Amino acid sequence: MNNPVGWFEIYVQDMARAKTFYEAVFDTTLSQLDNPELEMWAFPMDMATSGASGALVRMPGFPSGANSVLVYFKCADCAVEADKAAKAGGTVQKPKMSIGPYGHIALVVDTEGNMIGLHSMQ
Repeated sequence: MNNPVGWFEIYVQDMARAKTFYEAVFDTTLSQLDNPELEMWAFPMDMATSGASGALVRMPGFPSGANSVLVYFKCADCAVEADKAAKAGGTVQKPKMSIGPYGHIALVVDTEGNMIGLHSMQ
């Protein structure tokens, strides 16, 4: 099974706050998806390349945080995005650390209480 993850969703309570956080940390613009039942803002997608895209989602009755799934975002240097996360209102749970020949990771908590991973080879 190659690249088994095809999509991810990060559940949020305050979409404006969460959208501002992710756009600041990853220097990107999220785009609204058309869904009459959910408010969804997607990360940029390129269907011709490997990897998974996903969206921020606000669904009544489904709280953010405490969901035991960890999404890792690819970065050039995960320490840079960890610093941006702290400046954008999040917290650094685990600063950049080596994972041997597999590169480096950092763990941050977003403004909604979700922990995300940052991965880089540098």
